[in-house]
Amino acid sequence: MKRIYVIIIVLTLQFTQAQDLKRAKNLFERTYYSEAIPVYEDIIENNRSFEVVRNLADAYYYTNDYANAQRQYRFLISRFPEAATAEYHFRYSQTLKAFGNYEEANKVMRDYFVSNNNQKAVEKLDKDINVLENISALGNRFNIKNMPINTPNSEFGAVEYGQKIVFSGVTRKPYTFEKVYKWNNESYLDLMSVPVKYPKVDSIRKFAIELASPLHEANAVFTKNGKTVYFTRNNSKNGVKLKNDNKVSTLKIFKAELINGKWKNITALPFNSDNYSVEHPALSNDEKTLYFASDMPGSLGSFDIYSVAILGSDYGTPKNLGPTINTDKKEQFPFVSKDNKLYFSSNGHAGYGFLDVFVSEIKNNEFMVPLNVGLPINSGYDDFSFVIDSDTKHGYFASNRKGGKGSDDIYELSEIQPLVVENCMQYISGIISDVDSKLPLANAKVSLQDAGKKEIEAIFTTADGRFSFDVDCDKSYTVHASKENYSKEFKLLKLYKDRKKVNDASMALKSAESIKKETIALEQQKKKEALEAIELKKKEAVIIAQKVKAEKELVAKKSAEAAEIKKKEKIATIVAVEKDIVRDKDRLLIKTDPIYFDYDLWYIRKESKTILNRVIELMKKYPEMVVEIGSHTDSRGNDQYNLDLSAKRANSTREYFINQGVPAERIFAKGYGETVQIVKCIPIESCNEEQHELNRRSEFVIKNL
Repeated sequence: MKRIYVIIIVLTLQFTQAQDLKRAKNLFERTYYSEAIPVYEDIIENNRSFEVVRNLADAYYYTNDYANAQRQYRFLISRFPEAATAEYHFRYSQTLKAFGNYEEANKVMRDYFVSNNNQKAVEKLDKDINVLENISALGNRFNIKNMPINTPNSEFGAVEYGQKIVFSGVTRKPYTFEKVYKWNNESYLDLMSVPVKYPKVDSIRKFAIELASPLHEANAVFTKNGKTVYFTRNNSKNGVKLKNDNKVSTLKIFKAELINGKWKNITALPFNSDNYSVEHPALSNDEKTLYFASDMPGSLGSFDIYSVAILGSDYGTPKNLGPTINTDKKEQFPFVSKDNKLYFSSNGHAGYGFLDVFVSEIKNNEFMVPLNVGLPINSGYDDFSFVIDSDTKHGYFASNRKGGKGSDDIYELSEIQPLVVENCMQYISGIISDVDSKLPLANAKVSLQDAGKKEIEAIFTTADGRFSFDVDCDKSYTVHASKENYSKEFKLLKLYKDRKKVNDASMALKSAESIKKETIALEQQKKKEALEAIELKKKEAVIIAQKVKAEKELVAKKSAEAAEIKKKEKIATIVAVEKDIVRDKDRLLIKTDPIYFDYDLWYIRKESKTILNRVIELMKKYPEMVVEIGSHTDSRGNDQYNLDLSAKRANSTREYFINQGVPAERIFAKGYGETVQIVKCIPIESCNEEQHELNRRSEFVIKNL
C-alpha cells in the first residue's frame, strides 16, 4: 500500500507541475508577463529547462526588471550555449549595459561573434564602440529635468498642442475590478494634458473624452493648424480588445478631426492590420508624409520605421526607410524636426543600452547615417519619444532610467551644444633648435613615422622653428628631425586616449661646426688620457707592491676565518644531530625541561637530577664543550637577596656536575637574580605560585664547543 501511495503522490506532483507549466506558457504567449513571472519562479525551482529559463528571462526583460533578467540570461547562456542564439546574447548584453557594465557587455557580443566566425559582426561592433566613444567625449549635450507631471505610473510621448502639453499616461492606480494591461499590470494609457506654463500632477486632465477608450491611446501628433490628430490605439471592437491568430492585440494608428471643438470622424488608417502593429505616428514638415513604426511583413527587425504619402483623404503604399535607418533589432518613435531631421529610438544602432535616441539628417529625400544624440538623453535604459523645436532647442523625451518617479517618466530638455562627432585626435608639435645657441632652426625637416616606421608626413619648420602634426589617439609615433650641416635626432611617443592633447616633440640639433670642435676636443682629450695612463702605470706598480702585502695579510685573515667557519660548521652539525642543543638568537642553549627550586632554597630537587644528567651526558659526549649555568629567581624579595640566592642555586648545580665527573674548568655558574623574567609579575601579587615557579629556573648556555 505504501508503494501505491508513493506512486499516487509522484503522479499527482507531475500532473500539478505539468498544469503549472501549461498555465505559465499560456500567460507568456498572451504577453501577460507580470502574471507569468511568479508562476515560472515556482516552476524553475524544480525545472530549469531551456524553455522555462528563457521565458522567465524574457518576461523579466519585457517588464524592465533588468537585474533578474540578467541573472536568468547569464544562466541560459552558460547552461545552453548551443541553443542560446544571438538574440539572447544581445539581450544579456543589454541588461549589462543597464548597470553600466559596458566592457563586459561588449565582451559578451564579441565572444559570441568570434565563436561563430562572424568577423564582419566583430568589425561592426568595434566600429560602433569607437563611434560611441566619440559621442561620449562630447559630454552632456543637453540639460534635462524630470517634469513635475510624472507619477509612479508611465508617462511618455509629450508634445505641445497650443498652450497644452499632450502626453500618454494614467493618473492613478487601477481600481480593484478595473481592466489593467497584463503586460505590466498598469492601467491602460490615455491621452492626457496639462498647461504648458504650469505643468503639475494636480493639473493633469484627460485631453479629450471623445478620443478615450477602455484600452491604450498614446503618441499623438497634430497638424500645424491643430485640426487633425493621429494617435495610436489598441485594436478593438466596441471597447473590447481584439487579438490575432497569435493571441496578440496589435496596435493601430487612428486619425480624428476637430469639428466645433470636438474630435470627430475617428477612423483607423487603411494600412493598419489585425496581424501586425502600426504605431507612433509622426508628420513631415510639409505634412505630406506620415512616418510610423511597424512590424509588418518585410520589416528588417522586430519594428522598423516606415513612411507613407498623405494623398488628401487617402494614403500611398507604406515604404520601409531601409537599412540605413532600420536594423535587425527595434526602431520606434519617429519624429521629424523643423530643420528636417529624423529622430527615432533604436536598440540596434551603437547605443548605451536598450532604446537610445538617434538622429538622421534628411537631404534630398535621402536619410544620412544616424548618430546617437548622446548624453544625458541616452542611458542604459529605454530612452524614447524624443521631440524638439529646432528653433528654440527645447523639447521633451521619456525614459525609464533609475532616479525617475515611475516606470516611464517625461523629461524636459534643452540642447546646449551641437552634435559634432570626431574621431579622437591629438597633436604632436614642438620647436627644432640649435643645441648650443638655443635659437630656433627654420627649414629643418621633420618627419612623422608610424609604429611600423612608415613615413606618414614630412614638413619643414617655420621661421621660428615650429612644427605640428594632427595624429590619431592611442597609437605610437616616431618624430625625426634633420637639417643640412646639422646632426639628426628622433623622439618616440606613445599616445593614449586624451582628446586634443598636445604632445611635445621638441628637439635640439648640433651644427657641423660644433661637431668639428667636439672632434678636436676629443683628440686632445685622448692625448691627455695617454699621458695620464703612463702616470697611472707608475702608481699601479706601487699599488701592486701594496697589494702583495695586503694579500699576505688577507691569507692570514682567511685562515683564521676558515678556522672560525670550521668551528661554526662543527656547531651546526652538532645542533643538527642533537635535538637538545638549540639556538636562541646569538646564544647556543642545551634545551631541557625546566629546573625548578623551592621558594627561598637552592638545593637540587630529586626530580631535577634526571634532567641535569642529560646535560652531563652531552658534556661527556663532547669533551670540548664548556657550559655556563645561569640561575634565575622570581621577583619576590629584594634585588641583592635574589642575586645571592640565584648564585647559590647556580653553584649548587655546578657542584652536582663536578660530583658527576665534569671537570671544573668546563662548567661555570652565574646568578642573574630577578633580572631576566619569563613572566612579568608587576605587581608581585599579579602572579600565582606556578608563574613564580616558572621564573625560578636554570639555563645551560654553551660557551664553547
